[in-house]
Amino acid sequence: MSAIEIQSHSQNPKTPVMAEGSGGRGGAQPQPQATPPTMPTNMPQELPITTKTTTNPKKLTLIPLIFLIYFEVAGGPFGEEPAVKAAGPLFAILGFLIFPFIWSIPEALITAELSTAFPGNGGFVIWADRAFGPFWGSLMGTWKFLSGVINTAAFPALCIDYLKKIFPVFSSGLPRYLALLISTLVLSFLNYTGLTIVGYAAVGLGVVSLLPFILMSFIAIPKIQPHRWISSGQKGVNKDWNLFFNTLFWNLNFWDNVSTLAGEVDRPQKTFPVALFSAVILTCVAYIIPLLAVTGSVTVDQSEWEAGFFADAAEMISGKWLKFWIEVGAVLSAIGLFEAQLSSSVYQLLGMADLGFLPKFFGLRSKWFNTPWVGILLSTAITLAVSYMDFTDIISSANFLYSLGMLLEFASFVWLRRKFPAMKRPYRVPMRLPGLVVMCLIPSGFLVFIMAIATKIVYLVSGLMTLAGIGWYFLLKLCKSKKWLEFSNDEGEVQ
Repeated sequence: MSAIEIQSHSQNPKTPVMAEGSGGRGGAQPQPQATPPTMPTNMPQELPITTKTTTNPKKLTLIPLIFLIYFEVAGGPFGEEPAVKAAGPLFAILGFLIFPFIWSIPEALITAELSTAFPGNGGFVIWADRAFGPFWGSLMGTWKFLSGVINTAAFPALCIDYLKKIFPVFSSGLPRYLALLISTLVLSFLNYTGLTIVGYAAVGLGVVSLLPFILMSFIAIPKIQPHRWISSGQKGVNKDWNLFFNTLFWNLNFWDNVSTLAGEVDRPQKTFPVALFSAVILTCVAYIIPLLAVTGSVTVDQSEWEAGFFADAAEMISGKWLKFWIEVGAVLSAIGLFEAQLSSSVYQLLGMADLGFLPKFFGLRSKWFNTPWVGILLSTAITLAVSYMDFTDIISSANFLYSLGMLLEFASFVWLRRKFPAMKRPYRVPMRLPGLVVMCLIPSGFLVFIMAIATKIVYLVSGLMTLAGIGWYFLLKLCKSKKWLEFSNDEGEVQ
């Protein structure tokens, strides 16, 4: 991963960067200044950062941020098993070794550069807005918020699915509905208590959920037969490349979600690149080590490699106690995934309110915890509504919208480099524009492939959601022009 070079620029509290839109926190931060329209694009853009550069105990520091990124993306090896079912051990191992260089690292590099250049809540919304204007910023916000909050709804259900193995009463009916309701509300309240608490909770959840995989991998070492790693699968079993690539994609995705928390991070210009670099290593190691251990030590029918097989493999390798620990770890991982995803969605709404994309009340913060309670309430309500649906097609459509957002994000990244080549970037991807284009084209081609194999119902639902987002943009534009609702402009001032 030599492409990630952490640049050691000395940071001055008034380091000029191109950042706007995450003010509005009671004067605790300097307000961004508008860029003069006559300034040539080859001149450095002199704008103050939007977060403090001094240590603030209420802001996210390095270790909690690493684990929040880890839970945004992975949360552990849970869910990588279908790659073996789809294509056999060899291709699964090669996939989790190679795919990070095709997808994860480019996405992490882009997030590192743009999050440090625009260190404000809103993340990718700011990037699209600065690159192509407010319409595309708003549409990016719609795509990413819907995909994020709908995906969040899957995690309480996943918790209950694991718990029902221990407590069968949660399998169906009223007990299951109540469990979904209570677990969602409790987990949302944890988010309400603040990102600092959520961050340190993520550290604890990450350590406890990873420990059984570390133990399993060590215990499996004497049983490993390396020739099993080069098996391309059982004879007579057809390769399911659709399942294989989707498994890789969704297990190594969402690196950019953490960008919406940039305004809550201590010294983001220094912290973000290091956190992303560390999270990439942690995530890749957490996937590949258990995969090597189990494929090398356990021989079972390829069809048994369903999601959740690692728990059965742990029982084969060491006993029921380890299987139970991994199942508990799966519940803890789902909790961490929920908290990380919800935080990203909530602070995205806060950033969009600061930028004037949403009415000012979306940026209201709790007096007790200084958290955006309106965003938490709205996100929790949508999550609960989706939790009770048969949401397979909705999830697929949300992922389709996320893919559209990623294509816009890659385009924004390249265009900002071309539009503002001399803009001061605390972290800069060490490539020139042609290299950046190639770096973005490879994952973009993969996104187009994933979208091309979607079903007709996914196209329909995604189209309707996109049309709703476009209508929402023009409705809010009308509300702003008529002064029906109060908005902040992109300098944090009330309109």
